[in-house]
Amino acid sequence: MVSKIRVLLGMLVLLALAIGAIVLLAAMKADAAWFTIVPLGILFIGASVVQSLGWFGKKAGD
Repeated sequence: MVSKIRVLLGMLVLLALAIGAIVLLAAMKADAAWFTIVPLGILFIGASVVQSLGWFGKKAGD
């Protein structure tokens, strides 16, 4: 079983990136649709990439 702390830290990093994207979108006065598309894209695509890199996977020998 993968460490819950590792998953929590990974998702917190992605959440911080999504919040940063919201701040940048607000500074650019972007349309309302972008405030939904970009943060959700960061969270879903980021989580998929992190999982495919094996960061959320069980290590061999654990």
